[in-house]
Amino acid sequence: MPILVVGIDIISEEPKRFAVVSWFNGKLIKHGEFTFYKLIRFIRARKPDIVAIDNIHELGEYLRKFIRTLPQGTKIVQITGRPGEQRPLWGLAKEHGIRVGDKFNPYEEAKVCALLATKGIGYEVLAFEDEVIIKVSRGRSQGKGGWSQDRYRRRVHNLIQNKVREIEESLKKANIPFDIEIKEKDQGLERGEFRVYASREELAGLIKPMRGGDVEVRIRPVERKTFEFVPLKSERAIRERKSVIVGLDPGITVGIAALDLNGQVLTTYSERNMAISDVIKFISEIGHPIIISTDVNPAPGLVEKIARSFKALLFVPRESLKVEEKNELLRNLGVTVEDDHQRDALTAAYKAYLRLKPKLDHVDAKLRELEIGGKGEEIKALVVQGYNLGEAILKVKEKEKPKEEIRAAEEKEASLDLGPYLEKIKELEKTIEFLEKENQELRAMIEEQRKIIENLETKIATYDEKIREKILRTKEIEAKEKRIVYLEKELREAKSIIEKLSKDLVLTKRMHLLELKGSAVPIKVIENLTWKELEELERSTSIKRDDVLYILNPAGAGRSIGEHISEKRVKAIISAKPLPNVIYEVLKENKIPVLYEGEIEVKRVDEFAIVDRKELEKAIEEKLNQWKEEEKQKEVQEFLRLVEEYRLERIKELKKKADEEH
Repeated sequence: MPILVVGIDIISEEPKRFAVVSWFNGKLIKHGEFTFYKLIRFIRARKPDIVAIDNIHELGEYLRKFIRTLPQGTKIVQITGRPGEQRPLWGLAKEHGIRVGDKFNPYEEAKVCALLATKGIGYEVLAFEDEVIIKVSRGRSQGKGGWSQDRYRRRVHNLIQNKVREIEESLKKANIPFDIEIKEKDQGLERGEFRVYASREELAGLIKPMRGGDVEVRIRPVERKTFEFVPLKSERAIRERKSVIVGLDPGITVGIAALDLNGQVLTTYSERNMAISDVIKFISEIGHPIIISTDVNPAPGLVEKIARSFKALLFVPRESLKVEEKNELLRNLGVTVEDDHQRDALTAAYKAYLRLKPKLDHVDAKLRELEIGGKGEEIKALVVQGYNLGEAILKVKEKEKPKEEIRAAEEKEASLDLGPYLEKIKELEKTIEFLEKENQELRAMIEEQRKIIENLETKIATYDEKIREKILRTKEIEAKEKRIVYLEKELREAKSIIEKLSKDLVLTKRMHLLELKGSAVPIKVIENLTWKELEELERSTSIKRDDVLYILNPAGAGRSIGEHISEKRVKAIISAKPLPNVIYEVLKENKIPVLYEGEIEVKRVDEFAIVDRKELEKAIEEKLNQWKEEEKQKEVQEFLRLVEEYRLERIKELKKKADEEH
């Protein structure tokens, strides 16, 4: 499959501008002068297999940012070699038969970088470890608050918990090791962070980033502290690499051994303080590992990591191999090793081979039976990787295209008039260029609209908050106004009571003073002249001889009440209203004076009242004199009536006697 290579070179430093040339299917295209951000957009849109540059440090402070923005699967290659071993670009071009024009033209340099990369020249820059950080958190701010803020927060925390569980299950199903750190909140999770021990490519399609919703999933590969440089292989070299079984013995001294699929020892090696990148590089130079094996159970983390790096099967013995068993395996191989590390690595690889040997022998037998030769190694490698024999054979045959078909296709192409097709290609290229520009414009419009939407959402949130505050303030004002009206009413009533009490207090003081001086007589107040109130008065202060009673409402009282009051021998009765005749007569008979408010001034404070002593004595005396005079008048009238009756009777008798005498 053709690969797309983009070559770049620096045109100017301030501002930083790049010359960009691409190579695809044997065709070079000069794309023009790009700014840094335009270059990033171009690479992200085209997703090239390789971005080639003569020296990555020409990117300066933009280097790390540039590498982070590369699409997944895009390699950045330093053409001139690893640091400290770099060779001149033009010398490499001459060595590989590439014609060079103006050496001072940045586009020429970008073109040479692209062409050298297609030939497998250069070193791939490894900026990331085979580790990935996955962060799960809330996707948007909760805002300043709201009626449903708590409910929304709990919902988001539950969604985060569900997403963390989903990612955890996916990683477990894929047998990818990881560590997880979580922060619990609201019976859910506020955030979750995974450290996954796999490359970003291994997670492709398994875990997807999420942005813009309630939950956000960010995936970030762990950056290396220093860059690693790995030789770039051409596509053909990669395809033609030999399939091998690799045994590893990790530790301070690393042991490496490799066997082919026929059980032949290819190499044994050991080195002290060997870096992981050097281990990977060493194995890559041997061939393509389809199995990475170890002699201990469980497998060390380094072995698992390297197996994942090569996407190879991991072989772990049922139990760790003993020294005696390792020595026996070496004797069977007939190979001597330099140290125990090489021995452990070789026996691990050989143990894996012995486990696969029956299957490999079966494949060999079937291939001989089917008379298929030349592709046995590739077929066996596919079978080891999980294909059945039939599928493996078909897959290999599909890759083989008979030379006759190729030749016929070439002759057919030669006989065709390519002119119209080339014109069509040019038109399509123009259309593509136009669409790319339009796409950029639309992306810019989308970005602008997104900002407008975000701004409007912020305004809406602010407006909602203001409306809410206004409603709350209005309700609060209404409540306070009602409270004010109520308190004003209470205040008026309180003032009225205070005013009355003040007057009563003044009057009471005066009454008390008068009483102390002996110039006033206290009187007992009865609101309604009933038996109930009389009994209450009896219980509270009692009715004693010579008491003065002040009756406000005497209506409805009967003779028995009058007789009861008479028995108490009170000094006088003062009434605000006329007493019923029956009571009045009873009191009059018992010589208890009955006075009315018009006849005497009563000064009253609630249940207390006084009258002037002299005025009372005078009123009582006048009332008794009045009654006495009335009695005299009544007696005179009675006497006169009797005299008149006697006179009339006497006249009748005399008249009757006179009549009898005649």
